[in-house]
Amino acid sequence: MSLNKKELVDKNLYELEFTVDKSTFDSAVDAVYRRQVKKINIPGFRKGKAPKSIIEKMYGKGVFYEDAVNDIIPAAFTEALKESELTPVSRPEFDVDKIDDEGVVLKAKFYVKPEVEIKNYLGIEAAKTIKSVSDEDVDAEIERVRARNSRLIEINDRPAQNGDSVTIDFDGYVDGEQFEGGKAEGHILKLGSGQFIPGFEDQVVGHNIGDSFDVNVTFPTEYHAENLAGKDAVFKVTLHAIKFDELPALDDEFAKDVSEFDTLDEYKADVKAKLQEKNNKSADAEVEEKIIDTLIENLEADIPEAMFENETENFVRDYDSRLRMQGLDLSTYFKYTGLDLDALRKQFRPQAERQVKTRLALEKIVALEGITASEQEVEDEYNRLSQAYGVELDQVKKSVEYSALEADLCVKKAVDLIKEKAVITETEAPVAEEKAADAEKAE
Repeated sequence: MSLNKKELVDKNLYELEFTVDKSTFDSAVDAVYRRQVKKINIPGFRKGKAPKSIIEKMYGKGVFYEDAVNDIIPAAFTEALKESELTPVSRPEFDVDKIDDEGVVLKAKFYVKPEVEIKNYLGIEAAKTIKSVSDEDVDAEIERVRARNSRLIEINDRPAQNGDSVTIDFDGYVDGEQFEGGKAEGHILKLGSGQFIPGFEDQVVGHNIGDSFDVNVTFPTEYHAENLAGKDAVFKVTLHAIKFDELPALDDEFAKDVSEFDTLDEYKADVKAKLQEKNNKSADAEVEEKIIDTLIENLEADIPEAMFENETENFVRDYDSRLRMQGLDLSTYFKYTGLDLDALRKQFRPQAERQVKTRLALEKIVALEGITASEQEVEDEYNRLSQAYGVELDQVKKSVEYSALEADLCVKKAVDLIKEKAVITETEAPVAEEKAADAEKAE
């Protein structure tokens, strides 16, 4: 392969012209012939035994050219790219310029990363609001822990009320006809949870075990099943069981059961400390978002559409992978949500644009600041990934290219740099009690 020409034909759009020598191309043609001859019938020859020259005479000299060109493109284009020192950000479009006694002349067009200008990236101003933890926050967290450690107690001496978990059979009708998905037996429903259509759970409240009754509701106008949206429905319901979540007593024994502390006061202090740590991390994350927002505002670049499209597809593939880990896939997700692939792409597009712009800005800072990553730092990152994902180190190194990992580390250092140099103004958000007092004063 020889690179003939590297030309910038439009903004961020390059065209490479390269030649594959005749010997290499002829070998590719012969290989295609050997693959396809088994399926070719030529009068006078047994199937699969016709000479290449006879087939070419009958069907034309270029009968095997298209497949041969497709076979040689990957390796030839890789070599041409290496020699050109360009990095595509879009799928290349190939064209055969000519095939003659010198070989094959090919052309490839593709977009590359744009030239980037970034200004005022050091000393970015941002406000950091730290939320203090109130006694109400601590109590709410402890109540959540109590709920997780509750036990269900069967109720036989009173009707169902909000907060109970009831076991019911139900059968739904619209215009006197049963509808798909409207029937279940032995379904457990927590009253007041809002799991069912508005009004359904309220009409179960007050009934006793063994009661059979009708529940009259109206499906929301924006219900996901269009055939039911806005329709009146009647559910025939039978109540079989009522259970109540009994919460553990809030005392030292509870603290011992759910933590490593011996007293409730020690446990509450630990809960408060952990909630404050969570708030601090949240404040740090918000500040980083603000800094990145400013960084993007200070970015100047004519970004190829292909970069946004590629990143959007990355988000879609990642989402599909996460769904599969939960036993779902995109097809099932679309069925339940009423979305389609284009709608999902539209949802991810703003995130993709932000990701592309952020990366370009940080890569420019890496270049401007001369940021590097040492071999030891890259090796340490390989080890961290190996331990984090439980994968052998050799396998991690095969999966993640050294240069890509090195680039990621440099980008992380750029993030650390702009955060370190940022001018952060810290304020403390008022706790819940103070907000309530302020509201009372205002009234």
